[in-house]
Amino acid sequence: MIVWIYAALVLAGGLIGWSKVRSKPSLISGVLFAIGLALSGVTVWRGTRGGLYVAEILAVLLLLVFLLRLAKTRTFMPAGFMAIVSVVVAGLIALAFRG
Repeated sequence: MIVWIYAALVLAGGLIGWSKVRSKPSLISGVLFAIGLALSGVTVWRGTRGGLYVAEILAVLLLLVFLLRLAKTRTFMPAGFMAIVSVVVAGLIALAFRG
């Protein structure tokens, strides 16, 4: 469930980036990462733990992307907020590995 919510946030961010400043990189990365996260969520829902590995890798990659954007823009929204969300999601996924 967490992975799907995160996928929706990532997709929404890409769409907002496109609608506000016509950022094609935001749209493309938002859509691609959201698809990857949603598919990993489906595999977890079906009982395969491999989806957790994919979701963890994608969350960490997104964390790096958002930290780079935060360093470049020095504005909290959206990069800082999504960096925090990415840390929380990566932590929750790591906890799921223990369960």
